[in-house]
Amino acid sequence: MGLGQKATAFISGTLIGLASTAAFAEPQHGISMHGAPLHGPDFEHFSYANPNAPKGGDLKLAAIGSFDSLNPLIIKGASGGGIRDYVFESLMARAYDEPFSLYGLLAETVETPDDRSWVEFRVREEARFSDGTPVTVDDVVFSLETLRDKGRPNHKYYYSKVAEIVRPDPQTVRFVFAPDGDREMPLIMGLMPIIPKHVYETRAFDETSLVPPIGSGPYVITEVEPGARLVYSRSPDYWGKDLPVNRGHYNFDRLIYDYFRDANASFEAFKAGLYDIRPEDDPTRWATGFDIPAVRDGRIELQSFPKATPSGMRALVYNTRRAVFADPKVRAALGLVFDFEWVNTNFYYSAYKRTQSFYDGSELASTGRSASDAERALLAPYAGVVSDEIMTNGFTAPVSDGTARNRQNRRSAIKALESTGWVIKDGVMVDAISGQPLSFEITVATPEDQRLALNYSDALKGIGVEGNVRYVDSSQYQQLRQTYDFDMIFNFWYASLSPGNEQSFYWGVDAANQDGTRNYMGVKEPAVDGMIEAMLAARERDEFVAAVRALDRVLLSGDYVIPLFYQPDQWVAHWSRLKHPEETSLYGYKINTWWAED
Repeated sequence: MGLGQKATAFISGTLIGLASTAAFAEPQHGISMHGAPLHGPDFEHFSYANPNAPKGGDLKLAAIGSFDSLNPLIIKGASGGGIRDYVFESLMARAYDEPFSLYGLLAETVETPDDRSWVEFRVREEARFSDGTPVTVDDVVFSLETLRDKGRPNHKYYYSKVAEIVRPDPQTVRFVFAPDGDREMPLIMGLMPIIPKHVYETRAFDETSLVPPIGSGPYVITEVEPGARLVYSRSPDYWGKDLPVNRGHYNFDRLIYDYFRDANASFEAFKAGLYDIRPEDDPTRWATGFDIPAVRDGRIELQSFPKATPSGMRALVYNTRRAVFADPKVRAALGLVFDFEWVNTNFYYSAYKRTQSFYDGSELASTGRSASDAERALLAPYAGVVSDEIMTNGFTAPVSDGTARNRQNRRSAIKALESTGWVIKDGVMVDAISGQPLSFEITVATPEDQRLALNYSDALKGIGVEGNVRYVDSSQYQQLRQTYDFDMIFNFWYASLSPGNEQSFYWGVDAANQDGTRNYMGVKEPAVDGMIEAMLAARERDEFVAAVRALDRVLLSGDYVIPLFYQPDQWVAHWSRLKHPEETSLYGYKINTWWAED
């Protein structure tokens, strides 16, 4: 075969290969985790945004604690609020009127084959950073490499799955995934924050800094008072203001974050008109604290917003790395002592519902459901990991008699502890062999958590167990959490309608001994990783739901936490100058779609 023939054959073969690939992938305006995106290529705006919302005015917001950094993409320091939302953009934007779909932002199109072994983005030529510099493929690649090597642990985990980077043309970048990648990776890459190479190649990315960052988002930071105040101003030349994903969003000229030492100081500031909107999660305050003139005369409005997302898991968390909590039977016994019925009535005006699942309030919860055939097939390689009761009926939290004594549950707890080698001597629960008392520390950082912890501590005394409550400041608390230097803490794990890779970060085996993850419990159960893998491999919604429910059963069977409670709706107080769209997203209210009418 001559040189010309060989060249012709090569070109023909290449074209055939490209044609074959194209049969499975073509540029799209959006991408969904399961099925097709809700909105077509010609959609004008999201349903929960008002494209005619007026622009202008200030939005004053509150934050608790302090900040010493303007870099939210690293583990060091406490980052100021809002930076990831308002300064740094991603290739695609999430829609909140469907479980998990993305639409073009910095990227004009997305392309991925059926097996999702790679994803390709075409960067918009008009995209700009706030200093006027074009956003390029170089910036995208630099962002990946920087976040993978120097970013937060979840960034390192996600982006390490990229095996190869290809640049078909100057505006296009393709990420090829390693064999251990999964179907969520194209969406994960679409949500990757994009940072400017020309800035961060000369600036220490992995060190805290109070130098305002440069991004491509709708706002720039114009005022910094370390630990006290952060002011964003609308970027006058924001490149993406007319995109469908942004219409009706970012309606204020300035966003002002003021920091307060605690929730009480913040509440008093709100009543005084020092900031505009207050999401409330304290039922006592919601029931009684807003009986003030500004509410009675209509200057402050109180609203409840429904949401269709899972409640998430708020819980008292056992650190199973500690010997005292190594035995799941001990953990289950201690959970019997927590008296939700009494606490809900006497502390919270009966406003809460008891949490029965890591995905409560949604189709993803295993609560009250017998495991399906699909779930049983997924769990079959992990015999005995899920209890028979949870496999058949789902988890049911202990129910007390509503009295402070909670006698039946306490008797059950004592009996369960005795079955694991603990005995009561002189009113103290001690190890039957060593004589060491059963004791641990509950670390808290807010007065609200302290009150609940003290109640639980008192209940523990009723069975001879010592649960000491330790109050620390917010920065110390964060450090203790990041290094797992605690016995028991409070935590809340957010849950979406489409949980994915973050679940490995929450309770995967590899995350258990890696500082900075959210596997605070120290879960090291292979069945957890197996169910997460099944979630990520699912192509159809019913497969996905089965995998999530199976994961739920594994986590609940391990008694890693004492599930607490959740509020059914979002409670929001706001000054009446603020207005919002008529339609609420599946995820509840979205402040980025509100506006001011002075």
